[in-house]
Amino acid sequence: MSDLRFRGNRWPTLGVEIELQLVDSRTMALRSAIDEVLPGVPEALRDSVKPEFMQCYVEINTGVCRTVDDVEADLAPRIRAVERAADRLGVGLVWAATHPFSRWRDQRITPDERYYRLADLLQETVVRPVTFGLHVHVGVESGDRAIAVANRMQAELPILLAMSANSPFWHGRATGHHAHRVEVLEGFPTGGMMPPLSSWAEFAELLGRMKAAGFIESHRELWWDVRPSIENGTLEVRICDMPADLPDLLGLTAMIQCLVRAISDEIEADPGGSTTPAPHPLLLRQNRWRACRFGPDAELVDPITLEARPARVAARELIDRLMPVADRLGCRRALAHAAAMTTRPSGSEMQLQLYRELGDLTEVLRRMSGRSRLSAEPAPARPAPAVIPFPTRVGGWQPAAIRPPLPPGIPVP
Repeated sequence: MSDLRFRGNRWPTLGVEIELQLVDSRTMALRSAIDEVLPGVPEALRDSVKPEFMQCYVEINTGVCRTVDDVEADLAPRIRAVERAADRLGVGLVWAATHPFSRWRDQRITPDERYYRLADLLQETVVRPVTFGLHVHVGVESGDRAIAVANRMQAELPILLAMSANSPFWHGRATGHHAHRVEVLEGFPTGGMMPPLSSWAEFAELLGRMKAAGFIESHRELWWDVRPSIENGTLEVRICDMPADLPDLLGLTAMIQCLVRAISDEIEADPGGSTTPAPHPLLLRQNRWRACRFGPDAELVDPITLEARPARVAARELIDRLMPVADRLGCRRALAHAAAMTTRPSGSEMQLQLYRELGDLTEVLRRMSGRSRLSAEPAPARPAPAVIPFPTRVGGWQPAAIRPPLPPGIPVP
C-alpha cells in the first residue's frame, strides 16, 4: 500500500456533504421516505442527492467549489429542490444532528449490499447511530501534507464541535450533552480521533494492514473526526454536528477551509515543526468530550499551556487569526457570520430553549424545521403512511419479509 496515490489540489477546494432528517410533516417523526423523495428530484441533481445508511436520511452533496460563496450557490438550489420534492409527499426536512424522540429501532436500512454487510457484522454498533452530520472536504497539496495538517488540526476540532453542537435530545429525553451525536458514534471500532501518523506512507501502510486483517473493506470505513480522502485529494472534516441552518453551515465551512489553509501555510514555513510541539492525544480527547458535553459553554484547555478558556472565546480568537486567510480565500463574509455565532445560542441551545418555552418536542422540531427552510412554506401535509416497525432476528437486521427488494443479482444476507 506504500504506492497508494493521493490526488493533490494546489487550491483549498471545497466539497460539502450534508445529512438532513426526513420527517413526517404532521407528526415530525422520522419517516423512511428517501425512496419516495428521490423520484421527485430533478434528474440533473440525482448524482448529488442520495440515500444514506437509513431511509430517513437524505444526503446532499456539492460539486467541487473554489469558495464558500460557490458552496452556497451550489448547495442552496439543491436543498430547495429536495424541499419541493418532499413537500409533495408530506415530508419535511430537519437540520439537526439527532432526532429528539424517534427511535433508531423504528428506522429502516436502505437496500444496499454493503449496508447489509455492515449491519450484519456490526449489529447495534452501526444501526443505533441515527445521527446527522456535516462533512467538509478541503483540498490539500499532497498526502504527506494531508496527514501533517490533520495531526495539527485535531487540537482545533473541539472548537468546531462546540460551535456546531445541535443534538441535545435522544429518544425523547434531554441527554445533558449539547452534541450527543458524538457520544452515540463512540462505539464504532474505527471511529473517533485520527491516530497519530507521521506520513502518508505510514497511513498507507496502516490502511493496507487493516484491509489485510479483514477489519475494513476500504478507507471509507475509517470513520475518524478528520481523515484524508484519497480519491478527492482532500482532508474531510467530519466532527461537526449538522448545524441549524444554511448560514451557520457556511460559517463553519469558512472556518474549516481557512483553518486547513492556515495550518498548511504554517507547515510550509516550518516544515520540521520545530516551533509546534505535539499535544498529547489524551488532552485533545478531554477537550473533545467537553465540547460534546457543554457545547459553546465548554471550558477548553490549551493542550500546551494548559490555560482554560470558554469555547466561545477560543472560537473567536481562532476566527480573528483566520481573517487574513479569509481575505485571500474570499470568505470574509462567511467567517464574519461564524464570529457572530459565538455571540448567540447554538443549535442545541435553541432546541433546549424552545423546549423550555413549549414543553413539546414535536413543536420544537416544527419551529427548527421552519427556521431552516429555504423555500416558501408548503401546502398542508397529507396523511402519513403507516409506520413499519423495525424487528430484529438473531444474526441480522430487518428480516427479508420487510426489506425492500434489492436489484437483481444482489444477494440478501
